[in-house]
Amino acid sequence: MRILAAGDHFVLTSLLVKALRDELGDAPDIAEATLPWPVEPFGRVAEVDEASGTEDAMIEALDGVEVCVTQMAPFTRRVLAAAPDLKLIVVSRGGPVNVNVEAATERGVRVCYAPGRNATATAEFTVGIMLATLRRIPQTHQSLAVEHEWRGDFYSYDNCGLELEDTTVGLVGYGAIGSRVARVMAAFGAKVLVHDPYAKGEIIGERVDTLDELLTRSRVVTLHARVTPETRGLIGARELGLMPSGSVLVNVARGPLLDYDALCDALDSGHLMAAGLDTFYEEPVPAGSRLFTTPNLVMTPHLGGASRAVAHKAARIVAAEVGRYSRGEALAHCMNP
Repeated sequence: MRILAAGDHFVLTSLLVKALRDELGDAPDIAEATLPWPVEPFGRVAEVDEASGTEDAMIEALDGVEVCVTQMAPFTRRVLAAAPDLKLIVVSRGGPVNVNVEAATERGVRVCYAPGRNATATAEFTVGIMLATLRRIPQTHQSLAVEHEWRGDFYSYDNCGLELEDTTVGLVGYGAIGSRVARVMAAFGAKVLVHDPYAKGEIIGERVDTLDELLTRSRVVTLHARVTPETRGLIGARELGLMPSGSVLVNVARGPLLDYDALCDALDSGHLMAAGLDTFYEEPVPAGSRLFTTPNLVMTPHLGGASRAVAHKAARIVAAEVGRYSRGEALAHCMNP
């Protein structure tokens, strides 16, 4: 069995190879490739999204390959047509958006993915950006460390931030990430509200039937939904207007959930006290974006799922899937079984 380990500068090729050797031993022939992400931003390649590298480079690398493990390689219809030996693609991320699954299915190529690999990292990052936003940590750091000002006005009542204890925090979505955030919020002593019509069983906090009710009652709202036709544009001007004056919005989920112009309007008017963002409708954020001139906004460049532990977990998950394939066992996370 010839395997291609197509890593990048986050899920390193060396991590993929080590995980495969740990799982399979020394028998398989493992070829290696390294894609340019995140040194170069991912983007759309032909018909697939969030991919890194080129079709031509992948076609060359896939010569004689039966199995490919990757995070970002573009598996377009053209690439798949040029790889007749390929039988399995394992993508080390929460969904194989960089794979044309329909074309793969037509060619008998199974496509697997790695759900939950970054749930802990993203939940922790959500809490971190929430605290940074609520307590204005980036602004005060900038003032002291960069501008060398000891500004006492940050201690004034009007400029002080919020505590989480006894604050109502509303979670939109209660999957692997949202449920972890709920546990941490409860530990802080926050009053947790949850809106997720698909969440089953017991939850931490109070289940709220409608999004409008959650927005109306929450001082802090954090988004944890997937992007679907139902959730695209979920939070717009009307929804932001339902939030109490002086409240805070956090989005470490996906950019298309939120109308960013409406968010800027809400911050410019003072209706929202602040917002914390790790994801954006367009990435990288274009140079002329309003976001760069909007007050009380904490932004990071889509780092929520970036921890060293995630890279190791991702490599182990995909290697385990290849192990199941090699032994003829049922695949655990297959999009097209």
